[in-house]
Amino acid sequence: MSRIDVWLNESGMGKVVRQESVGGGCINNSERLHLDSGLTVFLKQNSAAPVDMFQAEAIGLQALAARNAIKIPDVIHWEEDFLLIEDLGQGSTSYSFWKSLGEGLAKLHSETIPQFGFSRDNYCGSTSQENTITDDGFEFFANYRILKTRLFGISSQFIRKQDLTALESIAANLSHLIPPQDAVLIHGDLWSGNIHCAESGDAALIDPAVYWGWAEGELAMTDLFGVFPISSMKATKAIPILLKIGASGFRSTIFFTC
Repeated sequence: MSRIDVWLNESGMGKVVRQESVGGGCINNSERLHLDSGLTVFLKQNSAAPVDMFQAEAIGLQALAARNAIKIPDVIHWEEDFLLIEDLGQGSTSYSFWKSLGEGLAKLHSETIPQFGFSRDNYCGSTSQENTITDDGFEFFANYRILKTRLFGISSQFIRKQDLTALESIAANLSHLIPPQDAVLIHGDLWSGNIHCAESGDAALIDPAVYWGWAEGELAMTDLFGVFPISSMKATKAIPILLKIGASGFRSTIFFTC
């Protein structure tokens, strides 16, 4: 009997009677566990994961859930090599799904604070993400996003010399390229694969890389692997900072550097 089975039994949730493989992830193995109690839970496991990766994800999910803005799966239990979360089921996307996504992001991004970063470092996918608390948003984004990307690119040989020069130039000139913005709590890795349609039809956020950052950067990320429907983007216009500064395709390309 695995540690997961033991924990589920000892917690009173029940015994696993069926395991259903769930595709879509490229880092962890994911399964829906059906229990003899009638409950289902969602399991992510990875024996090669960094020792604090699932802890960081659990803390991120809890931080997002605390805002009560958009559906987030409850954290059930985590250990070094696995994470158990609420099973939200699988629904079909519709107009109401995209509307709930836009309205949820608007509410999530409505609270601002004067500092950037997060209470701990975490992971964007499998890549470590530094979240040192910083008073200045331009300094935070330059040092802990753009220039960190530069170091990763150099070590993995993904960046050419001319790309390196361009990244350093962007980092040095951020205050001339992007208007000042307060920090909001963001998901941090908001591409389409991390937006889930729950069985209820509502939008839910999964696999976060949370920190206090720029709302504009969050929305730019949604363009990285395909544009969201206009119904969703209209709802995000409730975000005051976007009304103030406007959205810019040019600035979206800046956020893609990290």
